[in-house]
Amino acid sequence: MKYLVPRIARADLGAMFVVAVLGALVAGCYGVLHDQITYAIGPEYFTKFKFEQFKFADFGLSNRIFVSCIGFLASWWVGFIFAWFLARRLIPNQPRRNAYPAIIKGFGIVFGTGVLAGVAGYFYGVWRGAGADYGAWSSFVKQFQITDTWAFVRVAYIHNASYLGGLIGFFIAMVVSRPVPLTQKSCDVD
Repeated sequence: MKYLVPRIARADLGAMFVVAVLGALVAGCYGVLHDQITYAIGPEYFTKFKFEQFKFADFGLSNRIFVSCIGFLASWWVGFIFAWFLARRLIPNQPRRNAYPAIIKGFGIVFGTGVLAGVAGYFYGVWRGAGADYGAWSSFVKQFQITDTWAFVRVAYIHNASYLGGLIGFFIAMVVSRPVPLTQKSCDVD
């Protein structure tokens, strides 16, 4: 039952929450940069698809600012959740001087695999080329009145691959990031 409803020491809870908030901020900033790059590749992905999904966040400012808002809103929560679980695994029962570098390393793994997967998604789209059969996308293209199918699909590949890469990176980080238990010689919890 301890895995479903874990007991978290109050001294650890604050540190875990701070790590999760920092993870959310890092992921949100990554989302802003990510979406600025993908907007340059395929603006219709945003103007005809994402703008509709996130219309609640449209304050009538420029498209680039709206894209930044979308990037932040679409990714902050991923960083919060991943950082929370890394903190949950690494902060309790070990010195903070061991936990924080391990959390940073774990978050680096998530970030790195997300970036690499996004780049792979881009190159997959380039490799498929403009003349590829995008019939599987036809209903989507028709529904959103997409005029540059290849750019739209490349951006979709990048976004989907980035999320998948981040998820894979999270699982890798959870496996390789192991807590170092407290010993009698090292019992400072900071």
